[in-house]
Amino acid sequence: MEQIVIIGNGISGVTAARHIRKLSDKKITIVSAETDYFFSRTALMYVYMGHMKFEHTQPYENWFWEKNRINLKKAYVRNIDVTSKTLNFEEGESLRYDKLIIATGSKPNKFGWPGQDLDGVMGMYHKQDLENLENYAPNNKVCKRAVIVGGGLIGIELAEMLNSRNIPVTFLVRENSFWNMVLPEGESQMINRHIKNHHIDLRLGVNLKEIISDENGRAKGVVVAQTGEEIPCDMVGLTAGVSPNINFIKESGIETGRGVKVNRFLETNIPDIYAIGDCAEQHESIGQRRPIEAVWYTGRMMGETVAQSICGNRIEYKPGHWFNSAKFLDIEYQTYGWVFANPKEIHAHFHWKHKDDTKCITIEYNTITKEFIGINTFGIRMRHEIFDKWLTEKRDVDYVMNHLAETNFDPEFYKTFEKDILSSYNLQLQTA
Repeated sequence: MEQIVIIGNGISGVTAARHIRKLSDKKITIVSAETDYFFSRTALMYVYMGHMKFEHTQPYENWFWEKNRINLKKAYVRNIDVTSKTLNFEEGESLRYDKLIIATGSKPNKFGWPGQDLDGVMGMYHKQDLENLENYAPNNKVCKRAVIVGGGLIGIELAEMLNSRNIPVTFLVRENSFWNMVLPEGESQMINRHIKNHHIDLRLGVNLKEIISDENGRAKGVVVAQTGEEIPCDMVGLTAGVSPNINFIKESGIETGRGVKVNRFLETNIPDIYAIGDCAEQHESIGQRRPIEAVWYTGRMMGETVAQSICGNRIEYKPGHWFNSAKFLDIEYQTYGWVFANPKEIHAHFHWKHKDDTKCITIEYNTITKEFIGINTFGIRMRHEIFDKWLTEKRDVDYVMNHLAETNFDPEFYKTFEKDILSSYNLQLQTA
């Protein structure tokens, strides 16, 4: 019987396993060293914040795996021998495969900062990070101040988590405005103000120089590169992005760049080896998408795609229109299509912000054809399927603005803002 081995038990690997099982009777083994069972990585923050227990982050009961004949092996893969089709484990064992799926996800970036491996220094990505956080920052008596380094989505999540336990937070962000390499200026500035309104000490335009150790090898402070200021703290969160977790692959002959190189069918350069999820890197970007996408839903889609190919229906990975969602403390963010920090050539932005400074939208459109390119929305929930349809139909921006009410997903008793947005848009057209 053909043996399918999947390295990694995140959303990509587990989705691949589930769909291979739906389509076939192949032997399936998932190898992971992180946890015994699959869990929702995006839910870790809610465990720390007290909204759920860790077992609630596991979508499947423990009996699910045996019932569906998916073998789980807890082990570290030391290397892959592609000639003999064998995985060699750190513990000395080995496992043969007929087809291999690499789904090892990401690891937090470290940039060689002095002190980056001290006790009390952690990312916020793995279950072990959650355990470290409970150890070093259980409350504001044990952790009198935390410092977070890096201004992305994981950084803002960690700030919210610590804030929920009343632990003072200093947030060091390299950019001169929060996430401004992704967000247009009006949105980024609104998020700066929102972070500060939550009593988080946001420091913009600064870098970490080093993390200082106490006599026991534990972090006791950080030094800011630009000023030399020393900030005492009991815990340091490194959230300066993530990188594909592929060190064990380097000597295997499998082609790598930043991630494992794959074609549109998620195939590597070695027959019978595939890569999916955060660790996979497209040879050529799909449309405007990045070659590596560390996004939950694209990982799931890659798992579904590769399962079809392995089960005899070789299909291309087609992720469709870009969308994503996140949360900046208590402001929900959604994006559909493409809204760039600075409009592309012959594109323009329409930006509207509510006077309460917690709601805004930005629409990018083509100034010549008026085609709707994309929308960012903060604090107003909008319907994915309608924007997906409008992007496919290449609707013009006037149509979108006049039908914006159709997209509103907020409950019926919520105040709506479409009239205000439309009048602001019409005013902008008159003065343009």
